[in-house]
Amino acid sequence: MAIIQARKLSKVFDSKGVQNKALNEIDLTIDEGEFVAIMGPSGCGKSTLINILGLLDNPTSGEYVFYANSVAKMPERKRTILRKGTIGFIFQNFNLIEELSVYENIELPLVYQKLKVAERRKRIFEAMDKLQITARRNHYPNQLSGGQQQRVAIARALVINPSIILADEPTGNLDSANGLEVMEILTLLNQKGTTIIMVTHSQTFAEKTHRIIHMLDGKIVSEMQG
Repeated sequence: MAIIQARKLSKVFDSKGVQNKALNEIDLTIDEGEFVAIMGPSGCGKSTLINILGLLDNPTSGEYVFYANSVAKMPERKRTILRKGTIGFIFQNFNLIEELSVYENIELPLVYQKLKVAERRKRIFEAMDKLQITARRNHYPNQLSGGQQQRVAIARALVINPSIILADEPTGNLDSANGLEVMEILTLLNQKGTTIIMVTHSQTFAEKTHRIIHMLDGKIVSEMQG
């Protein structure tokens, strides 16, 4: 079943009267349960596409249907409601809050969902156990290795029980061993039913997915099986 359908999706940024077309009439369909890699050189539009697919931004033109909802021109408030509890995000730079402990960083999206403390605690410990970071729950990000920080970031994405994970270069700041661990975690999540869309520069990791999409100059130029 298609859960993401984009048709002629474009995004234009206007800077001091100069227009930059970051996305140029993208056509893309993602089926439930897929693991898709998006590749291409820096500046080709990968992160812009992820932001739109993740309902963090609207396209300038085109159609975007997300779980049967037409969202291309949806106001931010409605996008936020639709996004919460559906999409988990993982970033290259981890995006952890330095002043918060591991437990508190993972708890953040649940606070926004206004869940009761007991339910939040249950979900947080389940996520930490899954990522094998329970012993680090009272540590702060600067006390963790890069691999451990990315595990916390994955736990934070998982704690809302998302049906989709959007991962923007999740292994980009990790050494090969930690990068492989993160890929194994994502693969296992996908095998359990989570749809994953991952931006990556690693051909090796891309080949572990179901489908590889190559972008250039804001366009999808090729697709192949992983």
